[in-house]
Parts: sequence; structure tokens; C-alpha cells
Amino acid sequence: MIRSGSIGLRARHESDVQVLQSELYDDVVTRSRADSRPWQPIAPGSTHSPYTIAEPSDGAACFSVVELSAQELAGEALLWGIDSHNRTAHLGISLRPDFRGRNLGTDIVRALCEYGFVVRGLQRLQIETLSDNLPMIKAAARSGFTLEGTLRRSAWVYGAFADEVILGLLSEEWKPQS
Repeated sequence: MIRSGSIGLRARHESDVQVLQSELYDDVVTRSRADSRPWQPIAPGSTHSPYTIAEPSDGAACFSVVELSAQELAGEALLWGIDSHNRTAHLGISLRPDFRGRNLGTDIVRALCEYGFVVRGLQRLQIETLSDNLPMIKAAARSGFTLEGTLRRSAWVYGAFADEVILGLLSEEWKPQS
């Protein structure tokens, strides 16, 4: 487990899948804001669930987020689009509704940075998020990410176009937590 502050990142457990499916994926509006692909209904227990346990991959690392004090599943975190040649990756997080607003985002982003920079030897991490996703933007900024640009009206989100922002962090800019 990779720990940072009040959270830990661990492998996905079978018992996590249904909780994440029902609280993250089945919330259509929230899922539409978190994923650039259109939402489609997925039956419980389907192997097409984005939370289904998969074999390790060179292109993605998916974690379950655990709040350490209660050892409770708080959400998911991932590095995706891992490019071993250019040593880059994108990161994303999604918290269950009961865990939002608890300032866990910064700890999760920092844990993903440790995994990306220390374990995987990457040189750049990038976040793309909607410009009104202030919790993610603040968590990224507190973790050392730099706002690199805005992609105007680049995301179709539940019936309207929205702006996205890109934030980046280079390995030499990263400051590990003591």
C-alpha cells in the first residue's frame, strides 16, 4: 500500500467493485463529468464495469483509495495513458459521495505522484479536468502541479460544452512528503 497523509492506495478488491460501480459509475451526471466517453448503462456484475479487477497493465495502474483511520473504501485513483518511452502518464481520482469535501484529494494526488515518480520512474504527470472542478485543481496545485493551459469548450458534459484545464508536474519539481 502507498500511503499519504490520511489515505492509502491499494489493489482493487472484489468487494470494492460493486460499491464503486453503484456510487461512482451509476451516478450519471458525476460520471459524465469524470470521463470523456459517453455514459452507458452497465449491469451490476458485468465484466464491462470500469472497476472490474484486471490483470496488471503497462498502460494503466488502478487503485482503490482507503481512508486509513476507518480502513474504509473512499474511491478510486489511477495513472492512465502511461507512456514508458516518454515516461509520462495522466492521473485521475474519483471519490465516493460520503468522502467528498474531506480534503482527501491532495493526499491521493501526492500518493499517485509517489507511485509515478518513485515506483514507475516517470518524468511527467498530467491532469486534465473540467475548469470548474475546483477541488481537483486545488489538490493538484497543493501537490505542486502547474496550470499549463485551458482547452476551451473541449468537453461535452451532460448536454453542454465545458472548458478543460491541463495541469502538469515534472519529476524534478515534485517534493515528496516527509
